[in-house]
Amino acid sequence: MEHGKVTPQIAEGLLRLKQRIAAAKIPSSRIDETLNLATWNIRDFGKTPRTDAAIHYIAEILGQFDLVSIVELRADLGDLKRVMAILGTDWRVVYSGVVPDPGGNGERSAYLYDRRAVVFNGLAAVAIPPRRKIAGEYLPDQMWWRLPYLAAFRSGNFDFIMISVHIRWGGKIAERRAELALLAQWIETFRESEQGIDRDVIVVGDFNIPHCDHPLFEAVSKYGLQCPKALLGGDLGSNLAKNKRYDQILQHPSAIYPNSFADQGGVLDFHIDEAHIAELFPAENALPMTLLRYTQQMSDHLPLWIQIRTDNDAAQLEQLIQGIA
Repeated sequence: MEHGKVTPQIAEGLLRLKQRIAAAKIPSSRIDETLNLATWNIRDFGKTPRTDAAIHYIAEILGQFDLVSIVELRADLGDLKRVMAILGTDWRVVYSGVVPDPGGNGERSAYLYDRRAVVFNGLAAVAIPPRRKIAGEYLPDQMWWRLPYLAAFRSGNFDFIMISVHIRWGGKIAERRAELALLAQWIETFRESEQGIDRDVIVVGDFNIPHCDHPLFEAVSKYGLQCPKALLGGDLGSNLAKNKRYDQILQHPSAIYPNSFADQGGVLDFHIDEAHIAELFPAENALPMTLLRYTQQMSDHLPLWIQIRTDNDAAQLEQLIQGIA
């Protein structure tokens, strides 16, 4: 991490933040053995200018992981570049284009990764829903407001495809359910296609589902997507109040290496509560940082993370013995 020469105030904030990170008990990853993967909805990242303090804090949080799906990245990449400068030269990013209309909210998705632990395999694309020919044009019957973004990666000898989503909130639950059902169907079709062969599919992002037991979860899990056991705890809310799990990390249990998820995962609580905001952002001109501005500087979501086993030599040998590899 290249924080460089920071002000005493930012240095104090970084020390406080490091204490909160330590409390999350994120295990160190080991090259070619494990991978720390996270998803984080960074509120309007690139729309609302971040202070120097916020940029350093965001970089410190992202640097705890090897691969991060960033949701709500906006058109302006200036603040992302500031973060990457602090992370250092080993970090890379691949991102989608912007959806400029109100439904897309001017957002894009991104994958930020440490190239010492993760290799980008070349595939990066948005999901296109099924189309049919209507009056000479190929048109979908249904569309997501924000197109899911997928990319292929390799860590150790573990090949996988990440699919990052930001499901609409919308005015009606039925609208959210329809997008989740379309996502589930698309992923199932993708898994059975040549693109999905011999690769695990990991689906991450902001699903706008309150928790894994919510009726909305049935729509996205229809074809077998599941929360890993490490993320099933009731105290793993990813909103600042920590009572809703809008963010998810999901995998299909019939993936080639079903035991790829380790038993380590959770939420990185950089917030604690409103009373602790001043530890990171002291009052300016005797005016305390409001919760709204705090969410615009940090986020209104907490990172959700999990550790993945990337050394699957034993599983590959078992497949050879059984004649299924």
